[in-house]
Amino acid sequence: MRIFNNKGVVILCLAMVLIVQSNVFAITDSYPKNPKIDAINYIFDIELSDDTDEITCEVTVDIRFLGSGVQNLRFDLVNVSNELDNKGMVVSSVSSNGNELKFSHSNDELLINLPKPSEINQRTKYIIKYKGVPASGLKIGDNKHGDRTFFSDNWPNRGRHWLATIDHPYDKAMCEFIVTAPDHYQVISNGLKIEETNLADNKRLTHWKQSIPIATWLYVLGAADFAVQYVDEFDGKSIETWVFKQDRDAGFYDFAEPTKQVLEFYSDNVGPFSYEKLANIQSNSVSGGMEAASAILYSDSSVKGDRNLRWRNVVIHEIAHQWFGNAVTEYDWDDIWLSEGFATYFTLLFIEHQYGRDAFVEGLKSSQKSVDAFYEKNPKYTIVHDNLKDMKDVTTSQIYQKGSWILHMLRGVVGTKTFWEGIQSYYKQYKDLNVTTDDFKRVMEEASGKDLTVFFEQWLYKPGILKLAGSWKYDKQKGEILINLNQVQTDGSMFEIPLEIGIDFGNKPQQLELIQIKEKSNSFKIKVEEEPKNIVLDPNYWVLMNADFKKS
Repeated sequence: MRIFNNKGVVILCLAMVLIVQSNVFAITDSYPKNPKIDAINYIFDIELSDDTDEITCEVTVDIRFLGSGVQNLRFDLVNVSNELDNKGMVVSSVSSNGNELKFSHSNDELLINLPKPSEINQRTKYIIKYKGVPASGLKIGDNKHGDRTFFSDNWPNRGRHWLATIDHPYDKAMCEFIVTAPDHYQVISNGLKIEETNLADNKRLTHWKQSIPIATWLYVLGAADFAVQYVDEFDGKSIETWVFKQDRDAGFYDFAEPTKQVLEFYSDNVGPFSYEKLANIQSNSVSGGMEAASAILYSDSSVKGDRNLRWRNVVIHEIAHQWFGNAVTEYDWDDIWLSEGFATYFTLLFIEHQYGRDAFVEGLKSSQKSVDAFYEKNPKYTIVHDNLKDMKDVTTSQIYQKGSWILHMLRGVVGTKTFWEGIQSYYKQYKDLNVTTDDFKRVMEEASGKDLTVFFEQWLYKPGILKLAGSWKYDKQKGEILINLNQVQTDGSMFEIPLEIGIDFGNKPQQLELIQIKEKSNSFKIKVEEEPKNIVLDPNYWVLMNADFKKS
């Protein structure tokens, strides 16, 4: 889910989660992983109906065993329960190589008993058949026009309500959706459409194939009576708009811009776009935007026909996710800022590029207001989670806004040219893979030649916010200004950060000086040729802080 303020700066976003099994990680990870199991590809053969909300599904999953001795294969799949009003999935069979396998399905996990322990590098396909009414994850119901639709809503931990997967961001896999539905629906999913065939009994089969591995929470399905526009191409890949037929004109107008310009900007400055297409899709399953790889879902209220600022910025943000979160994916939910903080900042970077510095700074200022408001209620909150226990806490406005500001300050510390070089190296190394905060730190240290340990520790792993109080005065006899700055935050935090000083003389360009804030109390002397009219802290807006600073 995403919510945006009136200025279009991202406040909340989305993510996803589930559990994979491993004795090694069980103590330290609420969503334990099994490093011996790697899902390569899922094929979901799903049937939808107008007569019932029950779906039937046959999943073929290609598993590679990276280690020997695995005796049970675990998938996340919500089972029928009284707590869900008897909704959920019922598994009828599991097989491999034509042989039926024993399994158990309880506590929302499907455990398959393997006929013999795995061997290293073993590659095996398993077929899982089930059906049921999803309690969540796949929203089945009428859209705002009263038409029946089917749309995925996997965030934050709802994919398991209808898809049997190893549902954790560390295990990226390719996917295919083969969907049989009444023939008045058009079906959209990840990747390329490789088949569309009309069947008997007024049904249609649609087959989409995603050939690039992605995290399972990015899998998407939409079935509705769409109006579809093939807007343009980018690097030989289709740019598409899918909106409800009643919203055809307004939707085609809204989504035509600025999609291609955004794709070009990130491709030129970060690295190549990973996926086979980019579709902007009106849906009724999300309230903001959901960045599913190659097929982005937006709220049914996103279509206005006026290309307004709010939804323009949603589009930019979700496309930024195609690089950060989708192609480069956090290994663990504790590092969710690598997705949401990045998408938020890179939204602002496109705004800076396309709409100017003033719009960029306005976005930073709006973000700071959100950071300050959140901090007042949650002074102990850290950006990198410490073994996240509850998925409802996976994202907050702080992950987005403070995460974005941290990237901006990092750009200020290492320099804009080096920042972009580091980002390009980071993307090149981890495109279509998983990454940690430590990985990002290492790449940026290599690019800048700086030790960034203190920077990362104070902004990402510790709570707190920088508050400065101080004054300046002019010593005419010595021809210098004296600056005193104290860190006055009361939360126990302490920061080290370079800080620009702007010295205004009124009759000539501002003199810029760089000082280093390191201690609780800091004093500086700066030579000047005449008495300044004023001195401004951080005139170019590089540091997330609150300051009370005046002439003494």
